[in-house]
Amino acid sequence: MSGQFEASVEIDRPAEEVFAYLADGRNDPEFSPRVQRITRIPDGPTAVGTVFRSTVKDAGMKTGREFAITVLDAPRQIRWAEMSKNLVTAEGGYDLEELPGGRTRVRIFNTLTGHGFGKLLVGLALSAARKDAPGFGRRIKAAVEASPRTS
Repeated sequence: MSGQFEASVEIDRPAEEVFAYLADGRNDPEFSPRVQRITRIPDGPTAVGTVFRSTVKDAGMKTGREFAITVLDAPRQIRWAEMSKNLVTAEGGYDLEELPGGRTRVRIFNTLTGHGFGKLLVGLALSAARKDAPGFGRRIKAAVEASPRTS
């Protein structure tokens, strides 16, 4: 079983800056409280094939996660796919749209898929993710707007 959640948010930064911030997955703990630690492999600029390895805490349980960047089309698209073998895995991305006045609309989405016993849990995970999606978007907006300007 699988399902998707998504959110959209407008950020008061140009698309290039938003893209650069989001492409560096090491920024994820700034807007995702479930991410406790994250590293980029290899250490260097994010590219297709870059892997982000993290420790996350969901429902009181810590798990290891590995996501590979599958699409990196600056400044419009970022896609990732989970490589780890967890009960519930995610695949998703960001779509960025330039708006007038140096603003950017970001669409965030993830498809969650249950594996084995995770097929029974994925509905709960989706429900929680959908409920938090607007807040997740607001946390991304706040984190990007609080980050140092790159241009």
